[in-house]
Amino acid sequence: MVESDHPSAGASPDPQELARAMKAFKKRLKLARLDDESSLGVGPMSGGKSSGIVAIQAPNQYPKAIWEALVAQGRLENAGHGLYQIAKPK
Repeated sequence: MVESDHPSAGASPDPQELARAMKAFKKRLKLARLDDESSLGVGPMSGGKSSGIVAIQAPNQYPKAIWEALVAQGRLENAGHGLYQIAKPK
């Protein structure tokens, strides 16, 4: 999807759209972590190992303005190189 095709590409983001984007981000992060944990090659009798993934590329269904608005709100942090992570509580 091209950014200009998005209905709110030039306007300030709608709070409901921000909530949907945040939900999509959390889901994508969860799936990335699960995928990483499942490919560690640990045996069935071992305790396993948790994923080290903390930042992901934001889902491209939403324009960059949405992600920057979530960073401005303090809900996400820009991890650099197009990656975002959940903001740490202050």
